[in-house]
This record gives sequence, structure tokens and C-alpha cells, in this order.
Amino acid sequence: MSQQQTITIDGQAVPFQEGDTIMEAATRAGVYIPHLCHNPEFTPHGSCKLCTVKVNGRNATACTFPADIGLEVQNNTEELNQARRVITQLLFVEGNHLCPGCEKTGNCNLQGVAYYLNMLDDHFPLFYPAREMDASHPDILLDRDRCIFCGLCVRASREVDGKDVFGIAGRGVGNHLVVNSPSGLLKDSGLEVTDKAAQVCPVGAIIVKRHGFEVPIGQRLYDHRQISDVSLENEMANAGDHHG
Repeated sequence: MSQQQTITIDGQAVPFQEGDTIMEAATRAGVYIPHLCHNPEFTPHGSCKLCTVKVNGRNATACTFPADIGLEVQNNTEELNQARRVITQLLFVEGNHLCPGCEKTGNCNLQGVAYYLNMLDDHFPLFYPAREMDASHPDILLDRDRCIFCGLCVRASREVDGKDVFGIAGRGVGNHLVVNSPSGLLKDSGLEVTDKAAQVCPVGAIIVKRHGFEVPIGQRLYDHRQISDVSLENEMANAGDHHG
């Protein structure tokens, strides 16, 4: 029998399977690496940089970097967590994330990551971007002010729904979520409320109408549980045995 292949994460030997990324191996071993743009159901993207780890002394995104024999990975260090706090703070100030008035509060992954990283304030001046809201669809609200450009809705629409409803255009502060329809409005797209793209937003940018506050604030997911525990459970369940 061949010897089990392992990488080392924070001094712990973590087995991996052929084709695994560091994130996949870590998740299977119950090791949480903070992230926002990663979802095991879609092609890895590496856009949010929150999952940056040190691999043999050099920075790499855990969701895209392939696991290989002999890799020494640092994950839960003060240096990396401080960098993740800064990224999270920047995501808050680059959008309009007013948690007490957001329907997603308590179920928001950005908020959950902020809790996990002990982010106590925004630190940076707020940008207050002026982005268009789209309430044209009968069942779905698109609030671009809350978009963090994780690309999950883009990948879900393309890879699961087969519709290519969403895209990201622009650069820097001009970055914005676009709807691929003749009018540019959600109502003229093929998006349906049952589509994966309508369900995967980690923040409050894509909201299903007429379901707001069905679960009271204080009784929501991250009101009682750490995102690390929830994430590991969900992703191990969703990924399944993807090697067949």
C-alpha cells in the first residue's frame, strides 16, 4: 500500500487526494481557512484573497493552490489574520454594508468573517459608492451597494444554471455587477428564483423578495455559531466525494 500523501498546515499533517487544492485538503481535515469567494460547487476563483496562506514561506491563495507532497502551509497566524482583517475592512468600506438595516444580517458571510477575525471597526473612511439598485424582477432584488465582487453568482449562473445572467465589469472603484439582458435589467434576464445564482450571494446583494425577516434577528445562523464551524460542515456536505 502506498504511503498517504500529506501537506503540513500549522504543524498538523493533513492528507490530500490527487487533484486537491490546499483548501479542499484543509476542509476535509476540519481545518478552516477564512474565505468568501470560494464554493466547492464552482471553479475556484481566488478573487477575494481572504484565503491567502503562506506556502513554503510565500503567499498563495488556498482555494487555487494545488496540494503537493512536502508543502509547509501557515494559516492561522497573527500576520495572516491581520491581513485578512484589513481585506475585510476594505470590503466593508468599499460598499454600503449597514448591518443593522440589512435583511442579511446574522446570515451574512462577510459579517461572519468579521466576527471570526475580531474586526472591531471599519478603520478606513467609507466610500459610499453610488451603485444602481435593480428591483425590476418580480421575485429578486439586486442591491449592488452590497456586492463584494466574489463572483459566486456569475459562476453559479454559468456553471450550474447554464444562463450566464451575471457578469462583473469595470475596474477599481468603477467595478460593478452587470446583468446580461437586452435592457440590462434583471426582469429581462432569464433569472428565476429557483436558480442557484439567486441563492449563493454571501452578502445582501441578491435578495429573494417577500421572505425578509422570516427568521428574527438574534436567531440567525451567525448569531449563535462561528462561521468556521458552519463553513466546514456545509462545504464537506456540498463537496461530497468529488474524486468519484
